[in-house]
Amino acid sequence: MRGEGVLVEALRMRGVRKRFRRRRGEVVCALEDVSLEIRRGEVVGILGPNGSGKSTLVRVISTLVLPDSGSVEVFGVDALRHPKRVQRSMNRVSVEASFFKKLSAMENLLYGAKLYGVSDREARPRIEEIMGHIGFDYKRAAEPMEHLSRGMQQKVALARALLTSPMLMLLDEPTTGLDPRSRRDVQAFIRRIREAHDSSILLCTHDMGEAEELCDRVGIMVGGRIIALDEPRRLKERYASGGRLPDLEEVFMAATGYTVEEASAEEGER
Repeated sequence: MRGEGVLVEALRMRGVRKRFRRRRGEVVCALEDVSLEIRRGEVVGILGPNGSGKSTLVRVISTLVLPDSGSVEVFGVDALRHPKRVQRSMNRVSVEASFFKKLSAMENLLYGAKLYGVSDREARPRIEEIMGHIGFDYKRAAEPMEHLSRGMQQKVALARALLTSPMLMLLDEPTTGLDPRSRRDVQAFIRRIREAHDSSILLCTHDMGEAEELCDRVGIMVGGRIIALDEPRRLKERYASGGRLPDLEEVFMAATGYTVEEASAEEGER
C-alpha cells in the first residue's frame, strides 16, 4: 500500500462530533464520534445515503464547519488551529459547487487558479488538458456558467479542484449528474491524478460500483457514524453467507438493515 513507512497521515480525525439546531429547536446530530485516517496516496470511500453525514464530514475536514468536539489533522497540521495552512494542501469538489454564474467556465477556472498563485499563462494549457481528460468540450469553455447543464458545471468544479494537483482531495459526490460516459472519464482521471501526484483522496458517494472501483478502503456511514471501514474484499468477507461473497450493496444492507433508498428515507425523517 502506498504511504507505508510514512509517519504522517494525510488525514487523522479523532472523536469528531457536530450537531446542528433546526429552526424549530430540534437538535440533529450530523457527526457522532467519527474517527478516520487516510494514508498518503490512499483512496478512502465513504458510502452512505443522503443525510448520513457525508457532506458534513467533508465540510469539517475542509475547515468550512467547526466541529463541536474532536480533532482534525491534515498532514500533521491541526486543521482547527491552522485552517489557512491546511487549506493550501487540499481541494474540495461538491455537488453544491458555487461559481460566478455570469462568468464563463474559463474565467471561473482562471480565477480559481489565481487564488492558489497560478498565473493565467500556466493555467490555460493545464485547463485544456484537464477538460480533455474529463470529457468537457473545450469550445464551450467561453460560455457563461449559467448556460451549462448541471453535469457540465460538475465537470468544471472537478477541473477547478484538479488545477493545483492538491495533496488531499475531498470529493463529495463528484460524478453526480454526469452521464455514464462522463462518469467513466472522471473516474479514470481521478485514478490518473492519484498515480501522477500520489494524492490522497476521500470519496463520498452512494455509488457502490464507483466506491469499489476507485477505493483502497470503504466505510459505511449512517446516522452520522462510520459503522464499518475496511478494504472492499474484507468487508465482503465479513458479511459473506453460504460461501458467496456479497456485493457492496448487500454489505450495506447487512451492516445497516436498510437499502440505500430506505436509509435515505430514514435519515430524512431525523
